[in-house]
Amino acid sequence: MSDREGHIGPGSSDDDLSLPKATVAKMISELLPSDVTCAKETRDLVIECCVEFIHLISSEANEICEQESKKTIAPEHIIGALKLLGFDSFTAEVEDVLKDHKQQQKDREKKADKIRDSGLTPEELQAKQEELFALSRAKFAQPQQQQQQQPQPQT
Repeated sequence: MSDREGHIGPGSSDDDLSLPKATVAKMISELLPSDVTCAKETRDLVIECCVEFIHLISSEANEICEQESKKTIAPEHIIGALKLLGFDSFTAEVEDVLKDHKQQQKDREKKADKIRDSGLTPEELQAKQEELFALSRAKFAQPQQQQQQQPQPQT
């Protein structure tokens, strides 16, 4: 492990090293049967364990990165860290997620190219966007106007 492991940068606190509580609570509730609840203390413990796991993996990946004289931790370093730490069973899923991520990045680039290759000037693109926003606002305002026009029941 690295000499820096366990040290938090200047001005940092443990609160900086956390995960969104609402997101974790949602993930936990999705995994549990509907008749089972999770105490807040349990959720907080899960968050602490996740943060510790992330720290462990990133520290080991940093070690691998340093051994290879690299300055940036790459996905391969994370996969290597998982294997070194005995989490081999996680690597197949991590590799699948990485593959999906790379495909999403390619799809985003294609979408950006489509806009760039549209042949429209930035001004024309902005005018088209403003037109779409206006249409959306009109659609949104229409049901609200209908609600306001309906007679309110008297109490």
